[in-house]
Amino acid sequence: MELDFLTPINPEIIQFISKLNTQHLGSKVSFHTDKEFPNIDKIKIAIVGVIESRGDSKQYDEVNLDHIRKELYGLYPGNWQTSIADLGDILPGNSIEDTFYALQKVVAKLMKNKIIPIVIGGSQDLTYPLYRAYDNLEQMVNLVSIDNKFDFGKQEEKISSNSYLSKIILNEPNNLFNYTNIGYQTYLNSQEEIDLIEKLFFDSYRLGEISNSIELAEPVFRDADFVSIDLNSIKSADSGNFSNFTPNGFDGKEICTLARYAGISDKVSLIGLFNQYNTKQESALIAQIIWYFIEGINYRSNEYPFGSKESYSKYIVPLETEELLFYKSDKTDRWWIEIPFFLGENNKLKKNTLLPCSYDEYLGACNNELPERWWKAQRKNLI
Repeated sequence: MELDFLTPINPEIIQFISKLNTQHLGSKVSFHTDKEFPNIDKIKIAIVGVIESRGDSKQYDEVNLDHIRKELYGLYPGNWQTSIADLGDILPGNSIEDTFYALQKVVAKLMKNKIIPIVIGGSQDLTYPLYRAYDNLEQMVNLVSIDNKFDFGKQEEKISSNSYLSKIILNEPNNLFNYTNIGYQTYLNSQEEIDLIEKLFFDSYRLGEISNSIELAEPVFRDADFVSIDLNSIKSADSGNFSNFTPNGFDGKEICTLARYAGISDKVSLIGLFNQYNTKQESALIAQIIWYFIEGINYRSNEYPFGSKESYSKYIVPLETEELLFYKSDKTDRWWIEIPFFLGENNKLKKNTLLPCSYDEYLGACNNELPERWWKAQRKNLI
């Protein structure tokens, strides 16, 4: 019933794919066409387009995903075993709220069936209905946004691509456990917004921090459920988006690396790419971002929260006021730090007893430096 909101892909895409050889990705994907709908019981990844941009006043043209699909399906896949389907598009409703409703229902259905949706298209306020898709999954949500802005707005302001985060924080039911921004640019955000991020014990990383050491982002994605990418976080020289000129931002290699980190994460169950401007150059880059995310999924190691602590080496680091417990995976050499307790009666909070971290954070702890993300997670427990 929920999947009835989806419309078939453009027949031109099928014609384009028919001219490719059998080694291209297009020949290995199931498609929603006028004649058939993919069997969702047999797929792991679902691509969903959303033709909705009313939440962004700067997107003057109607969203068109045909160029992205052609670029994506013209690529060659890696040594992938994961089944993929393109389920078509959600068309704009009579109101933007209608589109939100359809998107929430479609994505909730897919995630309930253990399918990872890749949502493409439209303005970034679509992050809100995607977040709401977790409402019935009985879990708290860690949201990671790759964005040059925090996208707060005034409480009374209508939801838009620049104000959706306020709605996520304020509206009930409140399933948000943590929000992390990767790539914000200080001069695009007010000091009040930067202070609010700190006050809420959220995490944020400036563009320069990540560009100088992109490995900082890997533990963040390892703890994420939902990743939202604002394509305005990519500099225009690499994205080809000169309608909304962005002189500084991630380059093509960096954004693809972040997408791969998101794919490798055993926890990420949803990704969305928003605010595209229909340029050929940008379409090629979006296709490669999606390619790297799928590549990452195919190399997931099924560690925490799905694995057992028995396959980890345990390290105890005594500090002046705390005793920190670190775990290193014998399988991938990745690190976690234990959050020793969670207060309250909410069972949803008791799952996340290990927080992903880096080897550098372990070394810092050995030098009596308390990891900042550990401290913030602890503060959330006491609120």
